[in-house]
Amino acid sequence: MTTVDVLFRYEQHPTEAAMFAIGKLSEVYGIRRIQINEEWKTIRVEYDATRLSVPIVGQLLRRAGINLTEELPLIPPQPEPAAEPVPAPAK
Repeated sequence: MTTVDVLFRYEQHPTEAAMFAIGKLSEVYGIRRIQINEEWKTIRVEYDATRLSVPIVGQLLRRAGINLTEELPLIPPQPEPAAEPVPAPAK
């Protein structure tokens, strides 16, 4: 088993019916955990990558009634290293 996390941003807060459907997603073989952050409007899904893929997980969430807007990276962008000054050639 290869456990992978994917993070999606959604547009509107899930309805009661959508939350019920999300609860049922835990019964899908391969879905391990679903976490919703209402403040950031994100859904993080831990799944078995040998059984599912990111597009399938996204499709399952959409079918549950979640309006996904984008997939977010789990690792924040790293700052670019400062360019080292090129030393002047020796004379």
